[in-house]
Amino acid sequence: MYVARLSLTDFRNYPSVELTLSPGPNVFVGQNGHGKTNLVEAIGYLATLGSHRVAHDAPLVRHGAERAIVRVDVVRDNRHALLEIEITPGRSNRARLNRSPVSRPRELLGILRTVLFAPEDLALVKGDPDARRRFLDELLVARAPRFAGVRQDYERVLRQRNTLLKTAGQASSSALRTLEAWDEHLARLGGELLAARLRLIEELEPLVAQAYANVSPTKDEVRLDYRASCDLGDVTEQPTAQALAPRLAEALVERRDEELRRGVSLVGPHRDDLVLGLGDLPAKGYASHGESWSLALSLRLASYELLRHDGDDPVLVLDDVFAELDTGRRSRLAGLVAPAEQVLVTAAVREDVPDALAGAWYDVVDGSVRPVV
Repeated sequence: MYVARLSLTDFRNYPSVELTLSPGPNVFVGQNGHGKTNLVEAIGYLATLGSHRVAHDAPLVRHGAERAIVRVDVVRDNRHALLEIEITPGRSNRARLNRSPVSRPRELLGILRTVLFAPEDLALVKGDPDARRRFLDELLVARAPRFAGVRQDYERVLRQRNTLLKTAGQASSSALRTLEAWDEHLARLGGELLAARLRLIEELEPLVAQAYANVSPTKDEVRLDYRASCDLGDVTEQPTAQALAPRLAEALVERRDEELRRGVSLVGPHRDDLVLGLGDLPAKGYASHGESWSLALSLRLASYELLRHDGDDPVLVLDDVFAELDTGRRSRLAGLVAPAEQVLVTAAVREDVPDALAGAWYDVVDGSVRPVV
């Protein structure tokens, strides 16, 4: 799988750009603030329907414009697919596949798959649990796009339930009956999401351990442990939605008084965490800067391998990563990703990019992109 062409209209600092890309490494070199990351951000947006840099769409639209358009031509098994999305802040985005409108943008999910390395990835190790939850859920969606619907339904139920908890007051009988109905929905959808996360971690852990051994000069054992918001007992040994939903439902009943007092849902996948360990210690708070970087990179490399096992090579994106790494990690990472079908690299200076990733080069200057011959 690779992106053969990228077209932008009023995306970030680009009024218009048409760019032809090739399989193998494609390297965008430019000073910070000139727009090199905006190019790979646009490609990632069509793959995930979200940005790795901002939580909302408004910053993606060029100042003074009403909407932005991102279009990519994806080649998969020698067949082309043209994906397009029109980003309009404050309104529903519109999407097209092969120039035909689709009913919902999420119908594009799964056609283009990317794995992104970026400086923000350090938050996977050092940041709050929401970064690690998002990592798991985005990987679930990349492997099985139907989980985008599961996530949206869960978040909708969670918002409704939190609103009810905040307004329940003295917990009248009618409010409690309504709350019980939302409990059932939350437990059912939460059980499905939780079961998928647990199965994912089981597949991911050996791949992360292998990637860490390849990236880092140290040989500390890597562990991935799931910390749930309630006691799951032995259900985690063979996790299924049918087995986990009753556990969540029981925990919701047990903590109902506390939830009513605090006005927030305290049980469910939205409260869980992925605990990363190195040796006998948790990585967060104990790992060095280099170890943290190696672990973050290992999570992405493991994601790439998992998606490869499912079928096609995803497009690898390395956004300003090499400047953050020492020479040894730089070379090891480049050697690991160079065989990918397509690698997109951004860098402030050409010297930061290892020779193993020499390929097509582009200069990015003040919102213009010029191939280097």
